[in-house]
Amino acid sequence: MEKAIHLKYLIANDNDLLWGLTVDAVGFQHICPNSVYPPSNHPLRYLFSTEKGRVLDEYQLLYINKGKGTFVSESHSLQQVEEGNMFLLFPGEWHNYLPDKQIGWDEYWIGFNGNNIDSRVENGFFDVQKPIFNVGINNEIVELYEHAIEIALDQKTGFQQILAGIVNHLLGLAFSLDKNQFLENLQVTNQINKAKIIIVENLYTGIKAEEIAEKINMSYSWFRRIFKECTGFAPAQYIQELKIQKGKELLTNSSYSVKEIAFKMGFENPEYFFTAFKKKTGMTPIQYRAFTQRSRTERKEIKIEMF
Repeated sequence: MEKAIHLKYLIANDNDLLWGLTVDAVGFQHICPNSVYPPSNHPLRYLFSTEKGRVLDEYQLLYINKGKGTFVSESHSLQQVEEGNMFLLFPGEWHNYLPDKQIGWDEYWIGFNGNNIDSRVENGFFDVQKPIFNVGINNEIVELYEHAIEIALDQKTGFQQILAGIVNHLLGLAFSLDKNQFLENLQVTNQINKAKIIIVENLYTGIKAEEIAEKINMSYSWFRRIFKECTGFAPAQYIQELKIQKGKELLTNSSYSVKEIAFKMGFENPEYFFTAFKKKTGMTPIQYRAFTQRSRTERKEIKIEMF
């Protein structure tokens, strides 16, 4: 994509808003070395002075796939951004950014709002104090932005829903690729993968997280922290999740009693298995077995009785 493409406004109707995320604008800019920034053809709604910065009423996700520059916001100190970086602008958050005068940059951007992204921010997936993501030079990201531009130019029926899907994909990539890059830089990915194998091989032996940390030559406190970064679970929680999943399989496909399954899963007390299983699934082991082993009509009847 050789020239700037700007879509000044994208309209969302009341039904679009119910989807949970709507896109306001999407675009691309090629900023040549020693050129004025923002360029004269920048959309007026988003125009800002690099001397004063700006505040938006929407989220924007930008991707730099060539060149470098700087970024600063109310919650984040001045930092260099370069090709392979994405950064997220938050509504109501003062920010400023500009390409290096001698080098310039290529930027893709998409602006959006909605309950979906608000919820992710509220739940800590995205944070004003960490707006920059190291995702690398990634052709999939470029293709997603360019596809969004094509969809927005055509604006066929349902275009907002397609654009919302693209934004969700971009946000997922920003979150995942940045986290994986962080873990790879720490050189712990292989150790955590080894830990997962150890857990699976010893799932029914009652192995402790401290033992796993020792086997992969990592301190327990560091292992616990990094394992949760990788999986979203503390080691003990991860082990229990696997046991519950295996318990589901045995309840569905075997004739073992609940007590026998509990012991097979390494639960010393069947009552603890009962409690953990119900907390996770909303059903007791007996109810789950009945629900999964009976006919479709019978499952509906059980569900009605339960709720």
